[in-house]
Amino acid sequence: MQLNQIVVEVPRAQAGTAEAALQGLGALSVTLRDAGDEPLLEPLPGEQPLWGRVRVEALIPASVPSEAVGTALGDTLGSPCPWAVFPVPERDWVRETQAAFPARRFGRRLWVCPSWEEAPREATVLRLDPGLAFGTGAHPTTALCLEWLDAHPPRGQQVVDYGCGSGILGIAAALLGASTVWATDIDAQALEATRSNAAHNDLEPHRLEVVCPDALDGTSVSLVLANILQGPLLALQPTLTALVAPGGTLVLSGLLRDQAEAVRMRYTPAFRFVAEQTLDDWVLLEARRS
Repeated sequence: MQLNQIVVEVPRAQAGTAEAALQGLGALSVTLRDAGDEPLLEPLPGEQPLWGRVRVEALIPASVPSEAVGTALGDTLGSPCPWAVFPVPERDWVRETQAAFPARRFGRRLWVCPSWEEAPREATVLRLDPGLAFGTGAHPTTALCLEWLDAHPPRGQQVVDYGCGSGILGIAAALLGASTVWATDIDAQALEATRSNAAHNDLEPHRLEVVCPDALDGTSVSLVLANILQGPLLALQPTLTALVAPGGTLVLSGLLRDQAEAVRMRYTPAFRFVAEQTLDDWVLLEARRS
């Protein structure tokens, strides 16, 4: 099918209206981007970063006339707005997507495989297709955490995946023997992605529970995984400390090498840091609760 890309820039309050108008024209996909190139620099927990203006991009069949696009946008937005149409060269998007997300091995036996790939028969296989939430195993911090889990399988343990993104770490923990995993995030999209990915891996809700952070108040477990960023890790120190039972393990990642020392200092003396792993410029810290 020949496609056109429609690009329209609108104030943030009208982004949903523009998206709905383009979907009404038969858009196959709609993407929202920051139109003003405003950086998102490590929002703190509870903060919702907002863009002032939004660039809405949609792929629609080329058979939809440009006049129909202009009319639909004008009628729904109620005022003229800049928009443009660009022909999209025909490409095998399925093949390109599959090539970009091959099966990956982490450690000795843990594999993350999209639905179109196979893994060795003896492998522990986590099925995950690329989606909207962070975490496919491609980023060094996710890879560090998955390799740590493979080397320290949490058999019979209760685990919290804090800042779960796609749920990849919590799902891996469950597949590697955790008795119960709680996956949490401040992003509703991440929670929905985690539920979907857990079901895709045949994990029943009692094995992996997807919850809002407040639902974990009063909970303490033997292992907490937090692969987020330095700012949130510093701010969340009281919360993460409370979640780890005495003698339990805290695994922190999402850190650059030059950020690790500040995090160590923030979590000491409640924790004793016992190991550090690095990949490229990224760091994983392992600590024991005092």
